[in-house]
Amino acid sequence: MISRFRQFFQHLYARWLAHRMPPARQVKLNTRSLFIFPSKAGFSFLLLILLCWLVATNYENNLVFGITCLLTAIFVVAILHSFANLSGLNISCSRVSAGYAGHPLTIELVFHQSGKRLRESLILAFAGHEPVAIGIAATQEARAKLGFVPASRGLIDPGRLHVESLYPLGLFKVWTQIDLDIRCLVYPSPQTALNRQTTVSPVDGDDGLIVQVFEGGEDFTGLSDYRPGDSPKRIAWKQFAREQGLYTKHYGSAQDERLWLDWDAFPGLDTEARLSRLCGLLLSIVPLDVPYGLKLPGLTIAPNTTDSHRLQVLRELALFGLSDRGGER
Repeated sequence: MISRFRQFFQHLYARWLAHRMPPARQVKLNTRSLFIFPSKAGFSFLLLILLCWLVATNYENNLVFGITCLLTAIFVVAILHSFANLSGLNISCSRVSAGYAGHPLTIELVFHQSGKRLRESLILAFAGHEPVAIGIAATQEARAKLGFVPASRGLIDPGRLHVESLYPLGLFKVWTQIDLDIRCLVYPSPQTALNRQTTVSPVDGDDGLIVQVFEGGEDFTGLSDYRPGDSPKRIAWKQFAREQGLYTKHYGSAQDERLWLDWDAFPGLDTEARLSRLCGLLLSIVPLDVPYGLKLPGLTIAPNTTDSHRLQVLRELALFGLSDRGGER
């Protein structure tokens, strides 16, 4: 029952936040987006003021009255300084590094301010992730990097950014939860690796394809000078009869060296497992510097070796089967 009430109020709070502070690429913190409330230390400070006031009135002690007034003034001034530490700050997202599901990626934030105010003890965090404490120097622009670990692939929304401050005395907590409209491109979590051995460097074939020649096939591949120990069956007797010299014939087979990341190569696995295998194979193929292509249901990408090709293949693996294929940062 308690969990149901908690979920109900969390849903209401999320709807209220979405109405009060809708997603925006840049958010300026002001009275509409900032909230302030006494911290635990602040409530303890209030209790101390109350005790001092009771002692002062009970014993009619002017010194304690003076201390009570001083503490009250500190409490009120702390409200203004705590709020001013965040007020007027513009926050936006400048860059999001693409990454893999289950692996940390980096979100870079930019802070702008019209003046040159020193802002201290800012705590930043996305929901469920480690907070980062920063300070902003007295400049008009500052940057901070936050870690984010996505749980799944696709265009992932890291959620609202939680910003809070306990500056200057820790008596008040000033916070906000803003949505910077961030979309992170997250690739499938890579699994397995490609173990591939070659015997001869690739050469250009007659049809323009990249092929690889293997000894032991049935196709004639050329002649070489005879060396003692070569099989008599491979001696080029016709050339020898024409007094052109003694040569050895070589036979082999030509195979297309272009590699395919094929969806059908992993029968019996579910969608996410297949995509993870394909992503792992891709990362193993890239260092080999050989052309590779992608075959997914309804999609074929021709083999290539460029960086743009690699990013295109990774993007298709990340967004395969998902309805949200909008633009990411």
